[in-house]
Amino acid sequence: MHDLPDTHPRAASLRLRYTIAEHAKTGLVAETGPVSHGRGEAFDYILGEATPAPVMDDIRAAAALLLSAKWPVISVNGNTAALAPEAVADLAKAIPAKVEVNVFYGRTHEREKMIAEFLASRGCGDVLGVDPQARVPNLASSRGSVDKDGIAKADVVIVPLEDGDRAEALVAWGKKVISIDLNPISRTAQTATLNICDNVVRALPALAKVARELKGKQDEIEKLIASIDNAKASKRIFAFMRERLARLEEEMDRRKKG
Repeated sequence: MHDLPDTHPRAASLRLRYTIAEHAKTGLVAETGPVSHGRGEAFDYILGEATPAPVMDDIRAAAALLLSAKWPVISVNGNTAALAPEAVADLAKAIPAKVEVNVFYGRTHEREKMIAEFLASRGCGDVLGVDPQARVPNLASSRGSVDKDGIAKADVVIVPLEDGDRAEALVAWGKKVISIDLNPISRTAQTATLNICDNVVRALPALAKVARELKGKQDEIEKLIASIDNAKASKRIFAFMRERLARLEEEMDRRKKG
């Protein structure tokens, strides 16, 4: 992978894939992590591997929601830690927000500690979630274990690369949930307060940038929060995907005709 030229049309995507594979060897990423990454990558192809214009509206609204929170928390699993640790750190500083490790597969003290130390080494400071003592109500999976000073206390939680069960349970617990999910038909995307249909490596830096731009602009922040409608956001991204696929089909037909 080190000899992959920057001119390769898939260079950025292939490097992300390689990053996930390498961290799966160390245990930072779960064994099933590459499968999850590949599923998201398939949807990213449809987006054109770029942030769609309508999603920028969702990013602005999400940044406003984070800025309005009394106790915002960024939940981080193995894939997010591997792909965007510096971006997590930057967003946490921009809000500011707490960072908490929360994983589904292979949840042990050793793995939680590994991810927390990895994030800390990339600028995240004190990372919560190692040996958590609180629980999300009505959630039986290992992701139900949360930090009493983190997600348990949070009013707004951002959950990149989430599983639907916990997103749904967090909303039922009274939390505002911002998901980052490339699959707009996933349960996570559909049950979140607001889903950002984008690649985590693009969405997190964009959120930090917008958060810094919005700070102190209370009227704009309130207008953006009032505009949040996840059903409408889903419809916008479905329309974008349909239009893009139609354009691709037209381009294929033109090439065939010569």
